[in-house]
Amino acid sequence: MINKFIKAIAGTFIIISVILAVYVNINWLWFTVFVGANLLQSSFTNWCLMEGILKKLGVKDTENGSCC
Repeated sequence: MINKFIKAIAGTFIIISVILAVYVNINWLWFTVFVGANLLQSSFTNWCLMEGILKKLGVKDTENGSCC
């Protein structure tokens, strides 16, 4: 369950930042890089900041494993 939230949030952040880069300022692409870098590091470290945030907000982890 929590992995679905993480993927949905990451996808939403990427879409929004690309739209902002096109219509507002190209520097919004740095946010896209930040999201991608966090996804990449979580694949190596098994630690995900968004997972911790969602758990503190009360989202239950129904699957075993960590992040994405």
